[in-house]
Amino acid sequence: MTPTDPALQRALDRERAHHDHCTTVFAAMVDGAQEHVVTGEDVSASGADAEVLGYRLRSRAEELRELPEGPLFFGRLDFAAGEDPERALHIGRLRITEHPAAPPLVVDWRAPVSRAFYQATAEDPRGVAVRRRFGWAPGGRGAPGDLTGLEDEHLGRGESRASDIVAREIERPRVGPMRDIAATIQPEQDDLVRAGLTTTVCVQGAPGTGKTAVGLHRAAYLLYTHPRRIRRGGLLILGPHPAFLSYIAEVLPALGETGVRQSTLAREIARHPVTRTDGAHTAAVKHDARTAEVLRRALYARVDPEAAGPLAVPDGSYRWRVPAEALARIVADVRAEEPPYTVGRERVRARIVRYVQDSAERRAGPRTDAWVRRVERARPIGAHLDAVWPRVRPEEVVARLLTDSGALARAADGLLDAEEQEALLRTDRVPRSWKSARWSAADLVLLDEVAGLLEHPEGYGHIVVDEAQDLSPMECRAVARRSAFGSLTVLGDLAQGTTPWAARSWPDTLAHLGRPDAAVVPLTTGFRVPQAVVALANRLLERLDVDVPAARSLRGDGELAIRPAGPGRLTGVVVDAVRAALAREGSVAVVAADPDAPRLRDALAAAGIPAAGPGEPDARVAVVPASVVKGLEYDHVVAVEPAAIAEAEGPDGRGLHRLYVVLTRAVSRLDVVHARPLPF
Repeated sequence: MTPTDPALQRALDRERAHHDHCTTVFAAMVDGAQEHVVTGEDVSASGADAEVLGYRLRSRAEELRELPEGPLFFGRLDFAAGEDPERALHIGRLRITEHPAAPPLVVDWRAPVSRAFYQATAEDPRGVAVRRRFGWAPGGRGAPGDLTGLEDEHLGRGESRASDIVAREIERPRVGPMRDIAATIQPEQDDLVRAGLTTTVCVQGAPGTGKTAVGLHRAAYLLYTHPRRIRRGGLLILGPHPAFLSYIAEVLPALGETGVRQSTLAREIARHPVTRTDGAHTAAVKHDARTAEVLRRALYARVDPEAAGPLAVPDGSYRWRVPAEALARIVADVRAEEPPYTVGRERVRARIVRYVQDSAERRAGPRTDAWVRRVERARPIGAHLDAVWPRVRPEEVVARLLTDSGALARAADGLLDAEEQEALLRTDRVPRSWKSARWSAADLVLLDEVAGLLEHPEGYGHIVVDEAQDLSPMECRAVARRSAFGSLTVLGDLAQGTTPWAARSWPDTLAHLGRPDAAVVPLTTGFRVPQAVVALANRLLERLDVDVPAARSLRGDGELAIRPAGPGRLTGVVVDAVRAALAREGSVAVVAADPDAPRLRDALAAAGIPAAGPGEPDARVAVVPASVVKGLEYDHVVAVEPAAIAEAEGPDGRGLHRLYVVLTRAVSRLDVVHARPLPF
């Protein structure tokens, strides 16, 4: 069909009319949801019922109100030949129906019946006769004129074709935050999105393969498919830095899901502000998995079964005696059970009380609950507990370990060598107590580990971990504690690991996450990074010390330019490259080594080109330090002085990995500006 084809025009008119009807019905759904909030609170059987019902109704009304404006459907399935609208299902971002019992006008993309839209092929049509895709004007709000085209794939006739609409959507300029990909999900992505609630999935995704989008859409799918279980446990999205969270913030609301916590691991474990910086070697030791055992030893070294003698518990004028041997045995038995430290302390208290109760009942018969509670609060039992199983804060354990060489030596014996122990000991002013201690970012990981030994943290039903290759073993343990009774979606690319402790194999990382048996699924087909950029990145990939398959791209439309700069001309060439990029559509990012970013921003401002930072996704031009560009995408990237980007990580860093990240942020065009020899 062509745009002038009368049959196409008639089909477009019918679809536009259907969308107008859906828009009217959706507006009524929003109004009806608000009316239910008002009436629902008056029909409940009790105040508690009213509160629960009101919360649910208000949440539903809020979700509908917050859905961003835009097209209400992007696809259609005909399960019988022909154009009979009664036999068609329109696929969109949420279900739209005139009445709960009426057939839906639009089916949610997550519904089981919608899966055929993503999975049906000419070889396996899954009962689909025609798959229709709709083309909408970029940025449109769902007005009739925004529906600009459609294309049909007659699977029932064995017809198979590449979708021009999908290609245009993927290649659309990327100004602003990340968009959802519900209309363009590929079959291999769909398999991951619809993985079961209890399944932990690890995605090794090459640049541009949509692994972040897969994780976010899986979160939306789980919220739709298991709403009660997920909302009861909670769902957490963990990103690498705040700029990344700003970039992805609108994806889940666009899919009709609100109230999902999106955070960084640093925020989740932040018990104190970071006010000091560790050296590279010190930070590496703190992030090492062996340090977890050092901390466990340091904590449980405070438990001493022999620290108190026999116990006398007052009961009126009588004293119940508990021999020292019995007390030591109770403490030793509880210690052997390895409960959380705080639980163990209370378990010791309960068993001492039970010992006293047994003695009392043998002498005078059953005791009342009030009597048991009185004995539990007896001062001698509290004093005994403080001696054999003292209360403790995480800060006390970590502060002592980092300032007391003797305590550290005992806890680290056989685990850390003398040099590693010396790296942990603080050389600056030793605080008088933990209350005046200053903490580094790595110290917060240690504090979280000890807090997890004291008592289990509140967990989540599901956690999506993006850029997981950069997590240290100790950070993985922090995530594992928060998903002990849930599942994970682990997203990353070993080639993009840039921290000193970045993973070199997924099995190791998954073991630290508590999911050693999770499947690792590779995504190697790039839908966003052009072929020319992927080819350049693959040249660099050969020099990285990771075993990952080379990426390939389905896009041949991108551009790559290498721009040498003569002496003193680097900044001028960057300005010229940005000016040329602004003549085209899309976002522009100047990415440079962190120390160079302020100078380049000033140079652009002097040339009359205002540039924002990485935390402003709507900006047309941004200057982005290389250390925070991970996970972001721009239409046009100007990569400045690759040699400086690689060297900024230090002689023992992962500078080439950082450069690999920088080179793969462009989704249309990449300019490489350099005055020094290129590292690839």
